[in-house]
Amino acid sequence: MTSSPRNTSSETLRIGIAGIAIESSTFSPHRSTLDDFHVTRGADLLARYAFLAPGSELTEGVEWVPLLHARAVPGGPVTEETYEQLAAEIYEKLGTAGPLDGVFVDFHGAMSVLGRTDIEAEFVAGIRERVGPSVLLSASMDLHGNVSRELGSTLDLITCYRKAPHTDAWDTKERAARNLVARLRSGGRPQKAWVQVPVLLPGEKTSTRIDPAKRIYAMVDEVEAMDGVLDAAIWVGYAWADEPRCQAAVVVTGDDADVITAQAKRLADAYWDAHDEFEFVAPTGTLEECVERALASAARPFFISDSGDNPTAGGAGDTSWTLDALLRLPAITKSELTTLYAAIVDPEVTATAIEAGVGATVSVEVGGKIDSGPCGPVSLTAEVVAVDPAGGVVVLGTGGLRVIVTTRRKPYHLESDFTQLGLSPRDADLVIVKIGYLEPELYAMAADWLLALTPGGVNQDLLSLGHSHIDRPMFPFDPDMPTPTLTPELL
Repeated sequence: MTSSPRNTSSETLRIGIAGIAIESSTFSPHRSTLDDFHVTRGADLLARYAFLAPGSELTEGVEWVPLLHARAVPGGPVTEETYEQLAAEIYEKLGTAGPLDGVFVDFHGAMSVLGRTDIEAEFVAGIRERVGPSVLLSASMDLHGNVSRELGSTLDLITCYRKAPHTDAWDTKERAARNLVARLRSGGRPQKAWVQVPVLLPGEKTSTRIDPAKRIYAMVDEVEAMDGVLDAAIWVGYAWADEPRCQAAVVVTGDDADVITAQAKRLADAYWDAHDEFEFVAPTGTLEECVERALASAARPFFISDSGDNPTAGGAGDTSWTLDALLRLPAITKSELTTLYAAIVDPEVTATAIEAGVGATVSVEVGGKIDSGPCGPVSLTAEVVAVDPAGGVVVLGTGGLRVIVTTRRKPYHLESDFTQLGLSPRDADLVIVKIGYLEPELYAMAADWLLALTPGGVNQDLLSLGHSHIDRPMFPFDPDMPTPTLTPELL
């Protein structure tokens, strides 16, 4: 069905909402299935967006048509069956939604599907096929997504987060929706100046808390404020997938071709010029080095990132390598210190502990059942300190170590994630979390912080992972590569 955008402010616009959002590490043995996705439809989907609440500015003269949105904690590649089921329902709903003026596409941009390449471009092409060439498509993305030429060409409007950690995620979604409504009201499809930058770095080296990313992303607001520019965006790209689209990218959108082209080149050049300045957002070391430094420090609580198996970057969440190392350290298990470790996915162990109950002693084999590469299951005899049957979470204690074990992959980003289990991270000596850069609540809580370079599906040592399908030359895989010619293309 093809429909034409209506450009008069007196007519009600009809805009669909759809998306499949996940970040997928192709180096993780985890497989993301429908069970990993939280799917919303109808009123529940509309309720996700506070800026679309009844009476809000973006609902004046606009009917928002909820189709389907699916989101999951980052993980391994999505199975083809799962993707096909979700995409098919979105396409079916597009066919029965009636005439649409636009579609707001809310996704991450780093989904990988087994047997496919550049799946977001394929997904958006499917939307375009069903709504026709005149309907405007506006996408909101994570800055760790990837923008191929195909994806950039199919979308009419495209933007991404400007902060890492992503404190502006909902602002970005609102901007994508607001720009879409504005263009439908004013009429006219904007132009896009697109250019990829042959740099692929992990988020832990490109945090906007510090330079050079801080100063480079500050330029985005400057560019957006220029006459002739509607939006500007820089994508870092996703480092833990092995696809040609995985690299940094810049898109500047607007109506003045000369301005958006010049500014896209300016942003791309700034990113490349800083390519060898990017450093980790926190001091790093091996796990043993980080623990030794934490124990020697008076700072409490002292946070350590177990970065190689970060589930919010695509790690399996059950890599047991760090747990095994901690259990071998008497300073952790046989001292007065309190160490919290969050978390390891193991449904079997969680069920065993829940059945045994608080106060019981269990002997279990923990983790290493999905990602067994770094370390297989670890033997642990421990007291059941806490159980949350509804949440599928338990706490196992041995000496001063408290290990959180979960039924499902779960990030630990909030203080409440700990306190609801009776754990107080503020009063702990060490808090070790499967994470990369600390999310805002943890960052504010930490008296000090180190990033441990540990193994797993999102290992920070990119050169050890074995990328074979990315475009080359690419920094840091080719450290002595010549300076690229960064020439934006109008899409």
